[in-house]
Amino acid sequence: MAKFTPLSFAALLMVSSALVSPAAFAQEAPAPQADAPAAPAADAPAEDVPAEDDIEISGPGAGGNSEIVVRGVFIPNVIKSTPEVVSVLSEADIARTADGDIAGSLQRVTGLSVVGGRFVFVRGLGERYSLALMNGSPLTSPDPLRRTVPLDIFPTSVIASTTIQKSYSVDYPGEFGGGAINLTTKSVPRDPFFKIEFSTGGDTITTGEVGYTYFGSSTDFTGFDNGARTLPRNLRDAFASGNPITAGANFTAAQVRDLTASLANANTSLIQRNNNIPVNFSGQLSGATNFLVGDVNIGIVGAAGINNTWRTRGGVQQISQGIVPQNGVDALLPDINFNYLTTENRIVVNGLFGVTADVGEHKFKWTNVFIRDTVKDASIREGIDARITDTRLINRSRTTWFERQLINTQFVGEMKFDDFRLNFRGSYANSQREAPYERTFDYTFSAAANDFVNDLQSAGEGARIAFSDLDDNVYGANVDLAYETDIGVPITFTAGYAYYKNDRTSIRRDFRFLSGQGPLPFAVSQQRPDFLLSDFNVYTFDVRLFETSGSNGAAAYDAGLEVHAGYLQFEAELADSLRLQAGVRYEDGDQFVMPLDLFGLGSANLVPTNIKKDDWLPAATLTWNLAENMQLRFAASKTIARPQFRELAPQQYLDLEFDRTFFGNPFLKNSRLINLESRFEWYFERDQRLTAAIFYKDIKDPIENLGFRQGDNFFTTFANAPKATLYGAEIELVKFFDLIDLGGTFFEERRMLIAANYTYTNSDVKVTAQDMIADPLSGAMVAASTIFRTGGFALTGQSDHIANIQFGMESTGERLSQQTILLSWNSNRVTNRGPAGQPDFVEYTGPRLDFVWREGFKLFNRTGELKFEARNLLSTDYVEFQQLNRSLILNNAYEIGRGFQISASLQF
Repeated sequence: MAKFTPLSFAALLMVSSALVSPAAFAQEAPAPQADAPAAPAADAPAEDVPAEDDIEISGPGAGGNSEIVVRGVFIPNVIKSTPEVVSVLSEADIARTADGDIAGSLQRVTGLSVVGGRFVFVRGLGERYSLALMNGSPLTSPDPLRRTVPLDIFPTSVIASTTIQKSYSVDYPGEFGGGAINLTTKSVPRDPFFKIEFSTGGDTITTGEVGYTYFGSSTDFTGFDNGARTLPRNLRDAFASGNPITAGANFTAAQVRDLTASLANANTSLIQRNNNIPVNFSGQLSGATNFLVGDVNIGIVGAAGINNTWRTRGGVQQISQGIVPQNGVDALLPDINFNYLTTENRIVVNGLFGVTADVGEHKFKWTNVFIRDTVKDASIREGIDARITDTRLINRSRTTWFERQLINTQFVGEMKFDDFRLNFRGSYANSQREAPYERTFDYTFSAAANDFVNDLQSAGEGARIAFSDLDDNVYGANVDLAYETDIGVPITFTAGYAYYKNDRTSIRRDFRFLSGQGPLPFAVSQQRPDFLLSDFNVYTFDVRLFETSGSNGAAAYDAGLEVHAGYLQFEAELADSLRLQAGVRYEDGDQFVMPLDLFGLGSANLVPTNIKKDDWLPAATLTWNLAENMQLRFAASKTIARPQFRELAPQQYLDLEFDRTFFGNPFLKNSRLINLESRFEWYFERDQRLTAAIFYKDIKDPIENLGFRQGDNFFTTFANAPKATLYGAEIELVKFFDLIDLGGTFFEERRMLIAANYTYTNSDVKVTAQDMIADPLSGAMVAASTIFRTGGFALTGQSDHIANIQFGMESTGERLSQQTILLSWNSNRVTNRGPAGQPDFVEYTGPRLDFVWREGFKLFNRTGELKFEARNLLSTDYVEFQQLNRSLILNNAYEIGRGFQISASLQF
């Protein structure tokens, strides 16, 4: 498609979380847990299950003179053995695709698509409908205002397998829409090992090309700054005073000038051109060992890594002024039209430490994960904002530094007592997000000076800075007890209790720089940003901070969600070929978002939210074995979807992926879903299958992204539509072909893989003139037609078509040799409802073609691996647009480029 290159393209730094990828890790197969029924890994070690169809068990008979032989057919497959509709991404699958983070790997799974490279959509339902767990325990998100976890922060090297459950069972949390994604971290292998891995690469748009950056501090490349962005003590004291920082009753003009001069200036505001953006790199270490302490088998596993990547995006950003007649035909015309260039440097530091203990049949596991995800962003855009300056050019620069950190610790116990099984787990997770020194500068073009100027006062000109801090804690605990018996049919009863608590505090302080003497002199207004706010100018021209916190929403808020849940479930073999799992879950949920009036000014706009509801959520799945290795499943359930904190909180935040400001709606309410599904499964050989499914969902009060304009700003907010339905079908084929019949030594130990899946989804948000909903800005009940257009339209984030194809060859011998071609594609999807009757914002991502080559080798009698990756070989670009008749608005369009990476690892 067409390239969007109005500017020179610069550096790309995007970190795909990096931690070691120890191939020797044995995959774990935990028993189902309350809120965490994780399926065992699809490629469990060969010692655990026979790889061939024929099974022979022999031993001494009576008196030791005879032999008992039992023969049967067994094709082990986790997807087949689970009582629910699931997809499993095994360690072998993850290694084959070689995606650096788990979000990239999940986009290959049937029915899954990844939006913004971070958030997983299941069957066309938005990320709010996707539940993410780690080893069955709840996760907290390091992303601003979100409860949903961006899965690109989890490196594939620390994940043993991922189970995607698409039909609901009551041992999962009730917030279940499209599906639940359970990440299982790697466990202790049978044999001790130590592994080193290093990789480097880049892309054709970023690496070695022109981009933007700023100094920040000398240690930014590690993801930790050296203290340069630490707030000055006098500013911290001023924040703690509880007063707005503006010259007046609480602070003198001199005090505010001192605060202004104390800020780190040049190192956080001066954007510099980099003519040769560096290559990406990552390094990882991992190791594991085990030993006996008496009769207890102790295992220890550890991993650590760093990933430093660059990404440059350059293109067009437009916003439509509305629908206007053009030559007798309605059209869209932009009143905001910018060309831009953004360079992002992303550094992800990861750590994993785990201890396991096997005490007889009892297993205990303590797992700790640390992830620090830092983004350093520099952006310059130039164009026209007709709302502010008519046709005068505006030059707008931005520098940001986002520190996002996640610490998760969990303890799991699995205990067996004859016919009873007792499982328990407890977890604690803390995430923090700090964004010091978010700076923007706006300069307008002056014909008189033939230059861009900024006098800190005139329309279209100014300088702003913001400091924000978010702290989030998640506590989880659950216990379940299972009892196996036979009452004419084999049956297992399970009862469980789960507790979940999430609390969050977010503070954002916004400031504008103003001169107490009025507009700066003409000569001064031409200075670059670091000189413009220099100490000399601060004291000479009385430049001061002027606090605007809370002028557009809440400056701070507290939020929380507490859930008590209990469930009862049974699984029974009703007949030789019929299995039923059914149960009911009760959840008592209490969610709140409380905007805080930091300065005691009594703002009427600070509307609190409190959603307190209890729900009974039944679910049942019937599995019918049609024939040997064939089965048919029928599933039905009722579930809910709660609004996320970011969707409720009336606080602005900038999403760098979409380059758009989001703002919450405190009047949202829970969505309720009815889910129906049927799936046919045929397992014709080990790890080979054909599956086909149809599904239907009825959603009451679905939450939709909604674009709106307020004053000079464009925002995305959220609103409950009256109702929606979603239906679709999916099919998957995984098949290996031996190549020995082709002859020659090359094909003797090789097989070919063909893996393909396709999902069709159709959704319909239904709005009539009689429907009433809460207005996102006022909370008043208004006609839904004033917020949404009437009739039917697709859910935001839903693609009608999702397809993936993998074609490759691999060795079946001892030495690793694997070549894989991967093609993925999803059709256009809506990202935002259009504002004021305009067409929706539509996202085009197009086809993506990748190639991965993995080869094993021996060095000094040690096993190693070389890997080559080529990504986006079709050079597909990204475009978000609005279209009306012959008019087109490019909301966001940029090139992505082709990416290449090589890596090497050596295991000791």
